[in-house]
Amino acid sequence: MEHPINCRKISPGVASGEALVSKDPVSFYGGVDPNSGVVVEKGHCLEGKCISGKVLVFPQGKGSTVGSYTLYRLKKNGVAPAAIINQETETVVAVGAIISKIPMVDKLEGDAYSKIRDGMHIEVDATNAKVKF
Repeated sequence: MEHPINCRKISPGVASGEALVSKDPVSFYGGVDPNSGVVVEKGHCLEGKCISGKVLVFPQGKGSTVGSYTLYRLKKNGVAPAAIINQETETVVAVGAIISKIPMVDKLEGDAYSKIRDGMHIEVDATNAKVKF
């Protein structure tokens, strides 16, 4: 585990888990099944994979504002990601993480974002704007 990496806090909280990394933006509305946490968007690099309990790492969100509510449904159904790391967060995902109390950060210091790989154990301390892996 490296030294803590500075980042920007989007939604406070602390969580850890296995990284699930997407090179593609994520649309929660229509792209992720809110009952199972499985990515259902056709052709998406994570199609068929479950985000439940993972530290979900993706460049940014895309799609409808209903995506915020879909993140909330994922949380209520017990299949939400443990935490979210974005390269650059946009409003839909930020609101979803905040109302769902999912720890979320973006703008990792230096080139740290590009070093995250599937399966790495990641600790997200969004409250203090730190990430460790």
